Amino acid sequence: MASKSFSARTLDADALKAFAHPLRLRMYELLDEHGPSTATRLAGLLGQNTGATSYHLRELARHGMIEIVPGMGRGKEKYWRVTPGGFSYGEPPAGDPEAVSAMERLLDDLVRQRGAELARWRRAADQAPQEWLEAGAYGRRSLRLTAEETELMRDEVFAVLERFRAVSDGRDDAAPGEDVAHVVVHFDVLPLGAVAEG
Repeated sequence: MASKSFSARTLDADALKAFAHPLRLRMYELLDEHGPSTATRLAGLLGQNTGATSYHLRELARHGMIEIVPGMGRGKEKYWRVTPGGFSYGEPPAGDPEAVSAMERLLDDLVRQRGAELARWRRAADQAPQEWLEAGAYGRRSLRLTAEETELMRDEVFAVLERFRAVSDGRDDAAPGEDVAHVVVHFDVLPLGAVAEG
């Protein structure tokens, strides 16, 4: 069964290598979590100079990870945001050790970021409004499936996520009185039983 991609695009080898830079990962994470920002503001948050953050923002933009927000900022001031639509890492190109190494760094960072997001929510959950506590969920399911059934399940879950991603991407800003939040969905399909443990 052919694998389907439900994100806007799959990162190529050059984008993987560019994205795997620690400062770029952190800048992307801040833009994703807090919304549009300037190079100057990011420099202050990260203890960097504006020249460095400007350079890394341009590199992220060159690979389509972020974009300038039209209509925000005055004069030469630019606000940057995460490019709507998301992405997937795909598979590193065979025969490109640098891309394989970048993929490993990105996956390690993904695990770190997910752990940090869960820990942050656990610390802050008792302060959240009741409706958000009821809307959120923790869960884990262990299933016994074939590889084909696993792909089918993955594709169906991604189709649901894609439907709500389109809703999210279509929302420029919350309408007055509309209560929206940055919602993170963790979804991993890990066929652990397919790997022999030694």
